[in-house]
Amino acid sequence: MNSDKERKDKVGANQPATSFQRMERVPPLQMMLYLGLVGIGVLFLFLTGAYISTRSATQLPAGIQQFPKFFSISTIVLLLSSYVVAQAPRLYRADDVNGLARCLGATLLLGSIFAGLQVLGWRELMLQGVFFEGKASGTYVYLISALHVLHLLGGMLFLLALLLRTVHASRDAVRSLVFIRNPYRRLQLRMLGTYWHFIDALWVLLFVVFVFMY
Repeated sequence: MNSDKERKDKVGANQPATSFQRMERVPPLQMMLYLGLVGIGVLFLFLTGAYISTRSATQLPAGIQQFPKFFSISTIVLLLSSYVVAQAPRLYRADDVNGLARCLGATLLLGSIFAGLQVLGWRELMLQGVFFEGKASGTYVYLISALHVLHLLGGMLFLLALLLRTVHASRDAVRSLVFIRNPYRRLQLRMLGTYWHFIDALWVLLFVVFVFMY
């Protein structure tokens, strides 16, 4: 009977994990992040649909006004930041704590530049006569952009906390070793990359909608 049980256990071990089993293996914090991203996606989907609806209701052809160039520049900056933060897992696996600190610092700087360029984009909208309290379609541009920046700032706060821990660990060999061997830090890096890439992709999609509808 023991041999039969062992054979069954081996057969069960060789079977591919079900979707539910794979979900059980996801850390709770990462699962909360995924659920949060779904909520953010639904929010911006609703706002984007409302923007398209109100913009179409004006019956004005697109392209009458030039889309703010600072929004275009900020998109390039955010894409660059996404590339930079994507290097973090490789540096972590290579035990390069100093390089990881520089990577996170550069990502934080690029995120700050993106937020500043968004503010300049709002100023450019005002110079074009598009105000927050004006037409509904203009209001949605401000609202969607501001909410996106707000969500990015949330990621930047998490990034800043991780950066400070990384810099602190890089100043001592023992702390560096503990930092690198800590699975929680690996999870934090994975969550940061997931969130940052999601916010990046979300803005690219919003930018495309704005360009074609503005």
